[in-house]
Amino acid sequence: MKLVVQIPAFNEEAILGKALASIGRSVPGFSEVAVIVIDDGSTDRTSEVARAGGADRVLRLPAHRGLAAAFSAGLEEALALDADVIVNFDADLQYDSADIPALVAPILSGRADLVVGDRGPGSLAHFSPGKRLLQRVGSWAVRQASGLEIPDAASGFRALSREAARRVNVFSRMTYTLETLIQAGSKDLRVSSVPVAAHPPARRSRLYSSVGRYVLVQGANMLRITALYKPLKMFSAAAAIFLLAGVILLARYGWYAIARQSPGGHVQSLILAGVLIVVGAQTFLIALLADLVGINRTLLEELKLRGSGPQPGNQESAPEKPASTS
Repeated sequence: MKLVVQIPAFNEEAILGKALASIGRSVPGFSEVAVIVIDDGSTDRTSEVARAGGADRVLRLPAHRGLAAAFSAGLEEALALDADVIVNFDADLQYDSADIPALVAPILSGRADLVVGDRGPGSLAHFSPGKRLLQRVGSWAVRQASGLEIPDAASGFRALSREAARRVNVFSRMTYTLETLIQAGSKDLRVSSVPVAAHPPARRSRLYSSVGRYVLVQGANMLRITALYKPLKMFSAAAAIFLLAGVILLARYGWYAIARQSPGGHVQSLILAGVLIVVGAQTFLIALLADLVGINRTLLEELKLRGSGPQPGNQESAPEKPASTS
């Protein structure tokens, strides 16, 4: 069994060496542990620090593409290295590598395909009250969209089996956390969570410039992914709202007509009812079309999994052992 720990990094020369040093090369249940660093187009010495710190592979992206792209590239590289289990570990040291054995245990025992490290965000002292609230709201929204009971959906400390890594696809540029969980729920992957320690990050997050922007982007991503994987449910709900509003207005006009209370004064309601009913019917047709597109996408994903294996990326090989200095 082979474990690959992937570390996405962007301008992390000051911290990356400590993160690499914290990862042990012996994990119960695995005969081999490898570490890869995905340099997301850094402008500093991140790649050099990674090689000097003992990373088995350094994958350098030609330009800064965002955390989600670095995460996805890391999965492809780990699969190319024949990983049986992949652990995603942040370079900012907010997670404790000592929790890796607990994180991978549900996968080793066959109980899960994807495991999320639960930081207990509701009780973290370095989380502001606003951030705690956003974490709870985000986890609730993911639960509604995916059907999964994950208390810390935004946690990036997670482990994936080889099969789960092959089946998830990342479309977002900012972050992968919520998106992959919605996909996992739609694809019937077994998902669980385990408690993990969380430390105050060594630096400020670079994912977003403000909390408001983060909420807007993540909300848009959730709507997009839900529409992608559950289009019939999402668009049918919208269609039902339009149709119900149209039927209510139509019934209101009919009541005035039957009661002989001069329905002519309510022609506007009749026109609006017609518009709403037409929009509702069109939205339902869109739901059917989107569902057919979704079925086609699922078939293409299955064909991709059956017909071809993952291809290794453009990689830089790090030395097996760091060169000694004298």
